[in-house]
Amino acid sequence: MANLYTHKESNVRKTWALFAVFFGLILAFGWFFSYMYQDQGILIIAVLFSTVTSFVSFWYSDKIALSMSGAIQITHDENEYLYNMIENLAITAGLPMPRVYITPELQINAFATGRNEKNSAIAVTRGALEKLNKTELEGVLAHELSHVGNKDILVSTVAVVLAGIIVMASDFFTRSMFFGGRRRDSSNGGGGYMALIGLVIAILAPIGATLMRLAISRKRELLADASGALLTRYPEGLASALEKISRDAQPMEHATNATAHLWIANPFKNKIGFIGKLFMTHPPIEERISALRGMETKSL
Repeated sequence: MANLYTHKESNVRKTWALFAVFFGLILAFGWFFSYMYQDQGILIIAVLFSTVTSFVSFWYSDKIALSMSGAIQITHDENEYLYNMIENLAITAGLPMPRVYITPELQINAFATGRNEKNSAIAVTRGALEKLNKTELEGVLAHELSHVGNKDILVSTVAVVLAGIIVMASDFFTRSMFFGGRRRDSSNGGGGYMALIGLVIAILAPIGATLMRLAISRKRELLADASGALLTRYPEGLASALEKISRDAQPMEHATNATAHLWIANPFKNKIGFIGKLFMTHPPIEERISALRGMETKSL
């Protein structure tokens, strides 16, 4: 299983590389604002507002996600099979036992949520329980527990905060263009060019921030795949489950764009082109299956 560790470490490095680029983008954006404006008070307020609202969403993320998905909490006696499987995986991973939920959806899917290991929850659809065999379900649950162990809710929250800062700063800049908020020397030719460059940056920066946030989300999915394979020592279980998910045409009644990134696979079944892949919250399932089977082959 040495290759599984290598694959996991590679995805961790790629995630941090994306964060480094993200921070660099924010620093560059901040430098440009410091050049164009003499008073950064409004920008600071925008940053604080973005941070506070994201923190509140992070703190209540589990309640929001579970409520929106129609999930119902279960006890050991209500579903001993599912409860014992999650409990055994949690013990193996060295994690506290998460709360267990079942959603009434017939689509094969699952998600994990919670701001930390002690407040985590795993929700599984009825479709996953009915259509997946034991090793496939175990692979899916190991993937979701890996999200908890890898602190992906926190990582995604940080990414949202960073993207929010850029979006709000961009919005502030474009609005201020109408109120003479630029530097005093912007009336000369150089200042005019800088204002034009600033406007282009203000338009493109939110797109770049969104692409960075989604790229981080995709890397965390690949990391959870690798971590889950390490946990079960059987990558084929998750690979087989993802194959079934890719063939499952059952729509999801409670699917929303706000929670789509949480599920093990995007609940929307739309076909996506090349450009659309840049805006996906998950890597293509075919690539995930290929990576899992490649990990298993190389580890033999």
